[in-house]
Amino acid sequence: QVQLVESGGGLAQAGDSMRLSCAASGRTFSSYFMGWFRQAPGKEREFVSSISVSGGTKYYVDSFKGRFTISRDNAKNTVYLQMNSLQPEDTAVYYCAASKGAITSATMQIPHWGQGTQVTVSS
Repeated sequence: QVQLVESGGGLAQAGDSMRLSCAASGRTFSSYFMGWFRQAPGKEREFVSSISVSGGTKYYVDSFKGRFTISRDNAKNTVYLQMNSLQPEDTAVYYCAASKGAITSATMQIPHWGQGTQVTVSS
């Protein structure tokens, strides 16, 4: 079992950068594939990025490649999402997720979720 707590969200202006963090409880963080999802107002939750247990494999939605970077620090039980060149359309609640299996845009069942952190980008 793993519990996830996101932080780092808030208000930003277009063009700003922001780094989200997701801290995991427990001693098995390094055995979990980690992912970031987001849900904008009135829209379905969507996959943003994910990272393998070692950090050696990363997945991104094409539209985020080059702007968003996922990373993890297994010693700190934390996964990060660095977001650059933020735009108003990035406004959403960002969720951290964990799974023993791989997380991709096609993954249907993900057992562990954080409570989300709000990111609001103004123009």
